[in-house]
Amino acid sequence: MAHQIDPAPLREAAKKEIVDGLAGCQVAVGREGKIAWTQSFGVAGPGTRFPVASATKPIVASALWLLIGEDRIDVRRPVVDYVPEFRGGGKEAVTVEQVLLMTCGFPSAPMGPAEGADAARRIERLATWELEYEPGTRYVYHGGSAHWVLAELIERQSGLDFRDFIEQRITRPLGLPRVLGIPRSEQTDLVPLSLPESRQRHFDPVAVIEAGIPGGGGVMTAETLARFYQALLHNPGGLWRPDVLEDATGNVRCTLPDPLMNLPANRTLGVVIGAGFGTTWGRSPTAFGWPGAGGQIGFAEPATGISFSFLQTGDPDEASHFARALRFSNLALKLGH
Repeated sequence: MAHQIDPAPLREAAKKEIVDGLAGCQVAVGREGKIAWTQSFGVAGPGTRFPVASATKPIVASALWLLIGEDRIDVRRPVVDYVPEFRGGGKEAVTVEQVLLMTCGFPSAPMGPAEGADAARRIERLATWELEYEPGTRYVYHGGSAHWVLAELIERQSGLDFRDFIEQRITRPLGLPRVLGIPRSEQTDLVPLSLPESRQRHFDPVAVIEAGIPGGGGVMTAETLARFYQALLHNPGGLWRPDVLEDATGNVRCTLPDPLMNLPANRTLGVVIGAGFGTTWGRSPTAFGWPGAGGQIGFAEPATGISFSFLQTGDPDEASHFARALRFSNLALKLGH
């Protein structure tokens, strides 16, 4: 018999957030390969899409896992073996693994949305990047740069635009909508990503979403994100090669300190496990996922089979984002017991 969950604690917590001033949120819980419960609150309706910022990153990394499983990418090899133009600036020794782990050494490397969305301009920019530290010696969060390299690797090895590859090989087979590279004319029923004013000045959400920035340009519902994490738990149709998926979601390859959180980075080839990012998804030692600016969160918990997504809009305070996501994550983890 399927395990029944009681969403009342999450529902009441979400209602209270709206009463207390949060403009809107969506919550979704997955289990046994399905969505067990989802609901929208405040300004969000059932079909409202949210920009999920860096919670996009594991979806892009999962496209690399396909290429790894097809023996088209060897993470031990340097990026220049696949992208010769990446040479220069000391980057010749940077491996694919280091890019996936964010120990690659170029956290501040620039790439504008329109620039990165254009294959020719993207490779021109990649060639100008220079190392900021010796690869493999430090973990530093690469907010956007590392995933532009992953986008280039996807295109080189698949022959497809990286956004189309992710749709054709990841989201569509999983029964999910396109999440990256949404034209301006189709950016309807979207709520804004709430950021501090200092960050809003340098952020063009329409351009970010249209470009499908691989490190943070995804848009989706909470249900879509929770279903993606259910897929990582159950691998429907054998989408990913099982040993690659097990490694990517369960094998911590980097425990170097994360200077932002003063914790071990706890990085796999695409997700953070356990205490990474300040226990954003509670105290579970095996939960894996990724948070996003604006308080967005998605994760899976293998011990209970729960996947969870909480998306929010209308509060620009980053400390509140984090605290709210943590509260909801802990409530979700209790549902699995």
